[in-house]
Amino acid sequence: MDLQIALLLGQDGIVNGAIYGLMAVALVLVFSVTRVIFIPQGEFVAFGALTMAMMQTGKVPTTLWLLLVVALMSLAADVWRTWRGETVNWGATCLWSVVVPVAAAVLALLVQPSALMLQALTTLCIVTPLGPLMYRLVYRPIADASVLLLLIVSVAMHGVMVGLGLLFFGAEGSRTPAFSEAQFQLGDLSISGQSLVVVGVALLLVLLLYAFFEGSMVGKALRATAINRVGARLVGVPTALAGDVSFALAALIGAVSGLLIAPLTTIYYDTGFLIGLKGFVAAIVAGLASYPLALAGALLVGLLEAFSSFWASAYKEVLVFTLIIPVLWWRSRSSHHVEEDES
Repeated sequence: MDLQIALLLGQDGIVNGAIYGLMAVALVLVFSVTRVIFIPQGEFVAFGALTMAMMQTGKVPTTLWLLLVVALMSLAADVWRTWRGETVNWGATCLWSVVVPVAAAVLALLVQPSALMLQALTTLCIVTPLGPLMYRLVYRPIADASVLLLLIVSVAMHGVMVGLGLLFFGAEGSRTPAFSEAQFQLGDLSISGQSLVVVGVALLLVLLLYAFFEGSMVGKALRATAINRVGARLVGVPTALAGDVSFALAALIGAVSGLLIAPLTTIYYDTGFLIGLKGFVAAIVAGLASYPLALAGALLVGLLEAFSSFWASAYKEVLVFTLIIPVLWWRSRSSHHVEEDES
C-alpha cells in the first residue's frame, strides 16, 4: 500500500465514519432517554434517500401516504385516551399528527418542488414525523416495560419497516444528485465536494445537538430524563414528550444521513439496516451512553471498514462486527452490573 492509496482509504473511512457517527449519536440519544435499542434507526436512512429519489422522478412519495395514515392512527389513539380520561398533551398531538403532516402534504402535492434543496426539505418533513408517531403508537404504551421487551418490539418494527420499504420502493436501488459537483485536488488526492458536504453537515449537526442539549430547556429536560427517568418525572419533566423529541431527532438524523449518502452509493430498501448496524457498533463502543465516544467509535468503524476493504475485502464486514466482541468483554470487566429499576 502506498501513501496515495492510504489517503484514499482514509478519506472513505472518514466519510463513512461521519454517517456512522450520526447513526451512533441517534442510537445513544434514543436509548438514554427511552431505554429503547432502536434497531429501525437505519430504515430512516433508506426512507430518506428513496423518498428523495422518488421525488426526483416526478412521483409523489409513497412515504407521504404512510405518514398521513400513521398520523390519523396516532390522532385516533389520543382521542381514545382522552375519552378514557387519560391526560393528553394536545399541543404535541397537533404538532406531530396535524401540523407537520399537513405541511408535508402541501409541499409534496401542491408545491411539487423541483429544486434540490426544496425536495430535501420536503423529504425531511415527510420522514421526521414518522419517528415521534412511531413512538406514540408503539413504544409509549409500553414505556415502562423491560429493556428486553422493548428490544423485541424494535426487532419487530425493523421487520415491518423493511417490508414497507420493499412495498413502497421496490427491489431496485436508486441514487440522487450530489449537493455539490465540485472536485478538489490536494496533492495526488482527489476530494469530491459531496464528501466535504457529508463531513461538514455531520459536524454541523453534532454542534447543533451540543448547543441544543446545553442551551435549551428541552435539551436539558432530555438530559435529565437520560440521567434518571424517575427523578426527572418527579420534578415535572414530561418523559413522554421527551420520548417524542428523542424519536423526532433520531428520525431527522436518519433522513439527513440518507440524503447525504444517496449521491455516493446506490440505496436499496434494506440498505439502512447495515448502516444502522455499524452505527450500533459505534454506540456499543460508547456504552450507549457517551456521545463523544460514539463519534470516536464511528470514526474507528469507518476507518477499519475502509482499510479492511483493501486488505481483505471479503471479510470487511466480519472484521467490523468482530470489533464488538472485545469491546463488550472489556466493558463487562470494567463496569458493574446494575439491576433495572424503572418502576
